[in-house]
Amino acid sequence: MSIVEMKVPVIGESITEVTLSQWLKANGDYVELDDPICEFESDKATLEFPAEAAGKLIYVATEGDDLEIGALVAKIDTSAVKESSKPAPAAAAAPADAKPKVEEKPAAPAPAPAPAAAPSYASGHPSPAAAKILAENAVPASSVAGTGRDGRITKDDAQQAAQNKTAAPAAPAPAPTPAPAAPRTDFSRGESRKKMSRMRRTIATRLTQAKNETAMLTTFNEVDLTNIMALRSQVQDKFVAKFGVKLGFMSLFAKACAKAILEQPDVNAFIDGNELIYHDYVDISIAISTPTGLVVPPIKNVESLNFAQIELEIKRLADRARKGELTLEEMSGGTFAITNGGVFGSLLSTPILNAPQSAILGMHNIVNRPMAVDGQVVIRPMMYLALSYDHRVIDGSTSVTFLVRVKELLENPNMLLMDL
Repeated sequence: MSIVEMKVPVIGESITEVTLSQWLKANGDYVELDDPICEFESDKATLEFPAEAAGKLIYVATEGDDLEIGALVAKIDTSAVKESSKPAPAAAAAPADAKPKVEEKPAAPAPAPAPAAAPSYASGHPSPAAAKILAENAVPASSVAGTGRDGRITKDDAQQAAQNKTAAPAAPAPAPTPAPAAPRTDFSRGESRKKMSRMRRTIATRLTQAKNETAMLTTFNEVDLTNIMALRSQVQDKFVAKFGVKLGFMSLFAKACAKAILEQPDVNAFIDGNELIYHDYVDISIAISTPTGLVVPPIKNVESLNFAQIELEIKRLADRARKGELTLEEMSGGTFAITNGGVFGSLLSTPILNAPQSAILGMHNIVNRPMAVDGQVVIRPMMYLALSYDHRVIDGSTSVTFLVRVKELLENPNMLLMDL
């Protein structure tokens, strides 16, 4: 027997542990070289683990195990031979001329007709005239005492019974008293316990770290999106026809933030020990909601991209994120972040920093609100903006100046297009 050991490979410099999220092959299956046998969930992405040899797969770890880099995951018996599938033997066919025997039973003789019953004049039997009167007045014969021979009901008995029914109608039955309703006892009181996924644990750790280890503060403003919405309506059809993607709000916001960042470089800086690291490029992380949690892959060099390139990159990253196909390289980096709670209906929030970044912009729901414009009250599509920032890196005046500049560019998109 020749055994090949499958161990957790080195995935990235900052990753020391992964979770075996699911097996893709069954224990004992024959696998070919490079067949994916399981999936690892790291802090940043889900990765497939390919077989390093062909042979019989032998489980060592189980689903849900947390494994350190280099830990044994499975073994492959390379001496095993792949079994060829054999067709199941055909069932023996019954002879074509074989017919089941059917026993013929003699027909049962027809029963003789019953003799006609002789008329009975027993007690309670009405005469023909009495029967007619009782039927017309819906009086049952059983309720009438006959005075004729052998208790036979006469015509006089029937007339008297009909008169008694008309004079004294039956009293209606009292309505039943409803029973008191019993208290409900079918309320659900169940509980369930589920292990947190590695991504959810990482999100919890990093958000708690950002909350506890930074001097986070949030400043707010609002932006009138009248001109942005007019611009999108004006060019949307031509934009889609040329680039195959819609002009969304995110590319406009990303471009406005990139321009404002180049004017306020502190917003784009990191703390590293006792030093500040500045960047001459703008990589904007876009928050994307997936079935397994929130991911923030960056769009790189936003300052150098046009609107179509930004929209296409957002679409590509979002599709890959929701399919769980983002690579570590696609998840790494980012110097600034944007999150859009407005797609879920959020009116206002305070986003938490995505460490080690020093600032994050929160977009919110667009609501038509009355605004004072040139002394007149008009209805405008308004959005609240929230900028959370690390006060250790960014001063209050810098944060406010940055947010006001973003507001100015969005309310006057011609300035953004003309690079003013």
